[in-house]
Amino acid sequence: MMSHEFHRFWLKVTAIVVGSFGPIAFLGTMLATAEPARLTLDILSWPIDGMPSYEAPGIRFLSALTGGFLLGWGVTIWLLSVWVYDHAPEAVRRTVLFGLLSWFVLDSAGSIASGNASNAGFNVLVLLLAVGPLWRPARPPRA
Repeated sequence: MMSHEFHRFWLKVTAIVVGSFGPIAFLGTMLATAEPARLTLDILSWPIDGMPSYEAPGIRFLSALTGGFLLGWGVTIWLLSVWVYDHAPEAVRRTVLFGLLSWFVLDSAGSIASGNASNAGFNVLVLLLAVGPLWRPARPPRA
């Protein structure tokens, strides 16, 4: 079992992992700043081949939505670690864990269905990093 303090710390790591994709996606909303988002998607849809293009307004809009959701989810996880974790550590841990697993299943299934199975592999790495020690309950905090 991990300590209560280490779990709280790891929730912040998870928040950064999840939330860091938000600003990258946001950059894809404008052609002048789209390259980091385009390159990220290019890597996640391996092999690197210059696709997708951010020329289409629809993909830039989807990038705006995705960026907002990811940043908001990251902030939510961070604030759960600060404001709620000490009061309900197991509930917070399980909430974040189920959220991550839900993302993993749907994102990976959609990636495979859309012909981007390589992203499902990248998703395994992100899942392992984001979950870290949250797989197991924490020891109660010291009095």
